[in-house]
Amino acid sequence: MKLTHSFTSPAPAEEVWDALIDPGRVAPCLPGATLTSVDGKTFSGEVKVKLGPVQLLYRGTGEFVEIDPVLRRAVMKAAGKDTRGNGTASAVVTFVVGDSVEVETDLAITGRPAQLGRGLIAEVSGRLVDQFAECLASTLGSVDPDEVAQQQHLRVVPDEPIDLIDTAGVPVLKRVLPLAAAALAVVLLVVLRRRRQR
Repeated sequence: MKLTHSFTSPAPAEEVWDALIDPGRVAPCLPGATLTSVDGKTFSGEVKVKLGPVQLLYRGTGEFVEIDPVLRRAVMKAAGKDTRGNGTASAVVTFVVGDSVEVETDLAITGRPAQLGRGLIAEVSGRLVDQFAECLASTLGSVDPDEVAQQQHLRVVPDEPIDLIDTAGVPVLKRVLPLAAAALAVVLLVVLRRRRQR
């Protein structure tokens, strides 16, 4: 599925560009992400994801396959899989930096997160982009290098996974609650019938 997002550049375009092509500076602003290694244009890491009571840990690699400093355009490919075999995720992300940052993502996922459906995934990704933009703005706007380094260290090794249901918020609850209510009703009917048969 293809997703498009944009946000206003929180600093001069050149500064934003330099940050976005540096995995070490980007990773701290990605909820649930841990950067484990960087080697030139390639990197590896993991992302903790929570989907209701289920927690997933994706491990994978990424690579910048195109970097155009003149147009400030880059293309990154990344892929990973859940350590328990509950799904995979891959993406091709293209971003262009100007007065705003335009992001296009070609996303493919399997397993439990795919059950959210295209609409909810779009809502979740939109909120994550907003959180990322806010974090990037605070990082670029900081005048204390030591403070930035400390924030990055804390965010590179997050204590909590990203909660997809919590991130999506009310829209998800509106869709999930009717299903949960229907499932509960079925369970109650089964229990009542068994009691009557006794």
